[in-house]
Amino acid sequence: MAEMSSPNPMIIDAHVHLYPPEIAAQPAAWAATAGEPRWAALCTRQRKDGRMVQGFPATDELLREMDAAGVARAVLLGWYWERPETCTWQNRFFGRCVRAHPDRFVAFATVHPRAGHWPTLQEMHRARDEGLIGIGELSPHVQGYPLDDPVFREVLTLAGDWKMPVNLHVTDPESPSYPGRVETPLGDFVRLARDFSRVNFVLAHWGGLLPLRDPAANALTNIFYDTAASPLIYDAGIWRRFSEAVGADRVLFGSDFPLNLHPKLEAGPGMKRLIAEARAAGASDAVMSGNTARLLGL
Repeated sequence: MAEMSSPNPMIIDAHVHLYPPEIAAQPAAWAATAGEPRWAALCTRQRKDGRMVQGFPATDELLREMDAAGVARAVLLGWYWERPETCTWQNRFFGRCVRAHPDRFVAFATVHPRAGHWPTLQEMHRARDEGLIGIGELSPHVQGYPLDDPVFREVLTLAGDWKMPVNLHVTDPESPSYPGRVETPLGDFVRLARDFSRVNFVLAHWGGLLPLRDPAANALTNIFYDTAASPLIYDAGIWRRFSEAVGADRVLFGSDFPLNLHPKLEAGPGMKRLIAEARAAGASDAVMSGNTARLLGL
């Protein structure tokens, strides 16, 4: 990487999930009642050793983990919920989180076009009024609407008007099967970036290595890539390989907390080990915080 890290750079985690306390109390039961089976398949299952794939920390527990890991700020991402009502509910929760901890949290709103034209756009307006500054994590492929859905396209148009980044879930096309896995054809993200050139897209999980598989994607300067869940998908060499091929200015450090990224090494989720991996790989200050700060206007 061209830029080296300073000894103690500020860290912004660009990909963190935080759930309302009703979910954290009984995740599987909540999902069954709320009609969110896809989320349940991904987030409430147990590994072979009996441990959960992720934790469900309260807000104060997240803050303690951030303090312990040296993370100054976290970007709270919504989820690609199957029901519009769940999107709205989580947005209100994030609004409260941002108001309570404006120095530690920024948050993205999540929406579902199935709510309809006016309800979806009204929700975007309300979320922005509450201080949410981006859209996502969305997934048309999981939520069940096509890329040319007119409401979805209105969402992206408005995001461009408001200069709101949009985070999209991406599945690596060569990743193994797992419960809840959904294909996300990489060409779809190229199409969206071309159709909505005023929108800055953040493709989660290294974008499924999109620019390494399709060099033409590298010319799309409105695509950024976060590093969420990296140890579960790629070896530690990805930090250098990706940045050398794409440019460190397009990479945003993100953990996917509270996902347990090192199930063979740690009993539960944490941020420290991924931060250590990034630093050992030479991740620059831009990757660890600067790119996210610039993109979000922090």
